[in-house]
Amino acid sequence: MANATRAGRRAWLGLVVLLLPALLVSMDLSVLFMALPFLSADLGPSSGQLLWILDVYGFCLAGLLLTMGTLGDRIGRRRLLLAGAVAFGLASVIAAYATSAEMLIATRALLGIAGATLAPSTLSLIRTMFPDPRQRRTAIGAWTSAFAGGAVVGPIAGGLLLEYFWWGSVFLVNVPVMLLLLVLGRMLLPESRDPSPGRFDLAGAGMSLAAVLAVIYGVKRFAEHGADPWAGASLVAGLAVGALFVVRQRRLSEPALDVRLFRHRAFSISIVTGTIAILAVAGSGLYTTQYLQLVHGMRPFTAALCNLPVVAGMLVGVTVATMLVRRVRPGTVVGLGLAVCALGFAVIALVDVESHVALLLGGATLMVAGVGMATTLATDMVIATAPPTRAGAASALSETGNELGGALGIAVLGSIGAAVYRSELSGTSPAGLPANVASAARDTLGGAVHVADSLPEPLAGALVRAAREAFVGGMQVVAVVSAAGLAVAAVLAAIWLRRVRTDDAAHVSPDVDEPAPVS
Repeated sequence: MANATRAGRRAWLGLVVLLLPALLVSMDLSVLFMALPFLSADLGPSSGQLLWILDVYGFCLAGLLLTMGTLGDRIGRRRLLLAGAVAFGLASVIAAYATSAEMLIATRALLGIAGATLAPSTLSLIRTMFPDPRQRRTAIGAWTSAFAGGAVVGPIAGGLLLEYFWWGSVFLVNVPVMLLLLVLGRMLLPESRDPSPGRFDLAGAGMSLAAVLAVIYGVKRFAEHGADPWAGASLVAGLAVGALFVVRQRRLSEPALDVRLFRHRAFSISIVTGTIAILAVAGSGLYTTQYLQLVHGMRPFTAALCNLPVVAGMLVGVTVATMLVRRVRPGTVVGLGLAVCALGFAVIALVDVESHVALLLGGATLMVAGVGMATTLATDMVIATAPPTRAGAASALSETGNELGGALGIAVLGSIGAAVYRSELSGTSPAGLPANVASAARDTLGGAVHVADSLPEPLAGALVRAAREAFVGGMQVVAVVSAAGLAVAAVLAAIWLRRVRTDDAAHVSPDVDEPAPVS
């Protein structure tokens, strides 16, 4: 790739355009957190409907990523991106004016489907627009920062909008951005596709959708209800369908997913690395937000603002990774990033009830900086290793791993923290609590704070103090487990990727030519 054509000004302007959907797709995963009390008052959803309003977007997004990535390879990545922008904008308008919980659930599902067209298209277009490895890594670093930043910006933007407008405004903010994408995308983004795509594997698309949805649903149900039969059945069914999907893809001459890519160490290890990093971050996010709000008593909007330095940590990590990889091999940088992430968790493990919030935010900033280092290069290696004709499918596979990592982080680390919380609170709860109050308090810290309002002093204060101590104990255990796991992953990644050079991916598929731009 030493002779790769370097991207010019037009490509960099196009990158700015591609960052818009990356930011919005991520924002829509979290922007509703601030609006839930308001839409609940208007629409009156049941507790089950409320969960579906939150989760159906992520379910549809994750389940359709691979299908949409493959579709983009066939019909054109820019075409799919712009079609997705139209769908995302229209679904946002309908969601803003939803008149019932059922209508909002349906439109959130439409937003997830549209989001699945946007996410892989952005990464695969970056692969086409930036053939030079150094420039591509910088571009992917910017994309990573935008996608990660959206999760933090979502609650902040939601809080600001809700100060002045009704809850539907958190959806309408998508519309002008999608209009901008439609106008500038046609001007600045090139079209590219697989010149010989073969037949679209409709059965395979259905199998991949069923497998991903079943696995993620099972993981989420396990997080909410523990090891119940539905969670187990969903996981087993998802894994079984996934195995059948892989067998089918190996037999097809033009598969949606070329499973031979997993033979390349850079490809397979990079996907696993990205999944592990996102798993750790998603799990920690459960605790940092609750710590700020329920232990230190911050308002949700103030807690969201406190996370802004964490976004800066991501930017620093991405920048450091792109600079270091010019001098050392990518496996070393990935391992270093995971080690920095482990160090951040080690700092979080030192946080107690009386700690200043700066200690928690410092640890979280280190953690996110390490994730930025690791995931930027992991994503780059996935994209660079795949043939250009399969850029959409490879991008989608990388993002599906991230979605799965997020679900696993909440399920696994959330379950560990919840078990520690219940165990510690059972032994430290003040005597004399009514049975129903004690049961509600053992569920969550939020539940303990809520039921304490109905108790007289000093019983209420004693319960809140015990619950906060138990919650922090669970957070510390999760941080220690995460730090240990990431430390091991750092060593293994550095060892397994030690022979991968920055230009190795360019030679993985020498028989596949760059697809010619399509007008």
